[in-house]
Amino acid sequence: MSGRFPARQDGVLYLTEGGSETEIMYKFGHKLPHFAMFPLLDDPAAVADLRGMYERYLEVAARHGFAAMMGGLDYRASPDWAERLGYSRAGLAEMQHRAIDFLREVSAPYRERLPAILVLGVVGPRGDAYGTGGDITAAEAEDYHGVQLETLEAAGVDGVWAATFNSVPEAIGLSRAAADIGLPLNLSFTLDSRCRLASGPSLREAIEAVDAETGASAPDSYGLNCSHPLEFAPALEPGDWIQRLRSLRPNAARMDKIALCKLGHLEEGDPPELGRLMGDLARRYPHIDIWGGCCGSWETHLEEIARNVHQARSGIVP
Repeated sequence: MSGRFPARQDGVLYLTEGGSETEIMYKFGHKLPHFAMFPLLDDPAAVADLRGMYERYLEVAARHGFAAMMGGLDYRASPDWAERLGYSRAGLAEMQHRAIDFLREVSAPYRERLPAILVLGVVGPRGDAYGTGGDITAAEAEDYHGVQLETLEAAGVDGVWAATFNSVPEAIGLSRAAADIGLPLNLSFTLDSRCRLASGPSLREAIEAVDAETGASAPDSYGLNCSHPLEFAPALEPGDWIQRLRSLRPNAARMDKIALCKLGHLEEGDPPELGRLMGDLARRYPHIDIWGGCCGSWETHLEEIARNVHQARSGIVP
């Protein structure tokens, strides 16, 4: 497939950011109406905190020899969410460009220290990320997500990370839109405590269904996010399909996602344990090259993940 998103390369590992929203809300006290981060770009204090967050993440990547694959401000930057937040289509596009420009600016001093830095746009589902995905059809999803993707293409992103998807039809439509616009896509599903998508399918069934329906328009790769390894590991069934899985971005804690949302504070879990679990997965699945975090995680967890994954790929026995 064409695009700027690089193919896997021996010896090259990518580190993503962690759970941007939970970090900025619970550690720094900034409000996120509708869980949207991009409005924080109008708050100088929030921008300063975001800059520090991303600098600490990039320091972890540099310390362990990882390339950076960074996104994180535009998860809610799609038409329905923007309307709820009071943004016009033109205003939304402006904020998308500013979000991408922020990532480029904060990463610029690290260009000589990291093997590579890729700036991604982040796309979230149209509806509830922890629900079934609603009644959206593939055609509706293609039209809806195409709005955000067209702006990301104009912003010159290196690719797209689609996070916390639960609906196979929505994933199909997003994949077609990304292929039509020419943007490389890593499509990430999230699982519930049954090790399945909330809408019903297993991870294997969801990936195989999207690939079957999209053909040449299929995502470049898939991922898992917003689940703890003890929650998602049983879903990693044997089969050729597993080679399509390229990224793992776990939650910090084992708690149910809905319960985490209701806590009102940051639940950091056990970072050393999380790192060990991710290192074990790196040994089991040597083709996976994109590692990072999701809710509750930032530099402490990324440090443990990067160290353990690096050791696993270097043959170091813990």
